[in-house]
Amino acid sequence: MENTYKHLTDEQKLKIEKAVTSILEALGEDTSRSGLLETPTRVANMYDEVFAGMRYTNEEIAALFDKCFEEPKAHDMVCMTGIEAFSYCEHHLALMYNMNINVAYIPKGKIIGLSKIPRIVDLVCRRLQLQERIGNDIADILGMILHTDDIMVVIKGEHSCVASRGIKKSSLTQTQTLRGVFKSDDSKRREFLGLING
Repeated sequence: MENTYKHLTDEQKLKIEKAVTSILEALGEDTSRSGLLETPTRVANMYDEVFAGMRYTNEEIAALFDKCFEEPKAHDMVCMTGIEAFSYCEHHLALMYNMNINVAYIPKGKIIGLSKIPRIVDLVCRRLQLQERIGNDIADILGMILHTDDIMVVIKGEHSCVASRGIKKSSLTQTQTLRGVFKSDDSKRREFLGLING
């Protein structure tokens, strides 16, 4: 699926290459040395890949992965846990890593193909992001596809902008996005958190 994502134009890549060259020069680097000769191009190609989600709205992502099955009798919680992901924080362009994303929803007559949930997570994370927004984006997209408000997204992750600069302390950030019954019913919320935390 990755190869079918929209790509940056040649003009956009050239802008990135020029900007990376300027940054390297501002840092005092010799951009003509062998180790850096292809760095601007490599960075442009990397950005094309890791920021692919920026070229899609949530509505477009929902349309891409709208593969559901009618299941009128399905009313019990569906969970997918331990989805591995990474993203980049919009404040420092720093890596958000070791991200573990957990999703639950309660069907209202339809269920989504399970492979679609990690694909949605992947494309949402391929943006300049905040961890809190990732959870909201995933919940918004699943809501559009499944036509249910009963969605919960729990994310745990580490942030290199905290670990490698500033306070320089490794820490785990956990966020919860609660919609519908997961917001109003403590028992449903605890049930899902129990599955995640064992």
